[in-house]
Amino acid sequence: MDDDKYMKLAIEQAKIAASMGEIPVGAIIISNGDIISTGYNKREMLTNSLAHAEIVAINSACKKLNSWRILNATLYVTLEPCAMCAGAIINSRIEKVVFGAYDPKAGSFGSLVNLSELRYNHQPQIVSGVCEKECADLLSNFFRELRKKKKLL
Repeated sequence: MDDDKYMKLAIEQAKIAASMGEIPVGAIIISNGDIISTGYNKREMLTNSLAHAEIVAINSACKKLNSWRILNATLYVTLEPCAMCAGAIINSRIEKVVFGAYDPKAGSFGSLVNLSELRYNHQPQIVSGVCEKECADLLSNFFRELRKKKKLL
């Protein structure tokens, strides 16, 4: 299934983030079977609260396409988008969002709220839970290791 294949690529982006000490969230944007852009969390690296994986991938796609509209595209992301990222997805006209792990604390495509169901001028299709366990395990393991390191200090 293509969703699993592309989510595995997003997971690779999340692993890059983890290797840099960032929360392991990765994203890729696909159109017509081609990767338009990739992204992973860079909040710590850039000291920027906006540097979520989805925003990084959206920024890169806009530059590549020379447009703020990312039409006929699918965003794959390892963690359910927050409200900021959901808003960016809606505003960039991404057609479909596929996410892995649910985010009960900030998820805005089903967990806390579903912004795709509101009457905005664009409603992306949402597919949830793709490679969910692998995506959730990446996050759980990252935070477990972080807690261990803090105990050692």
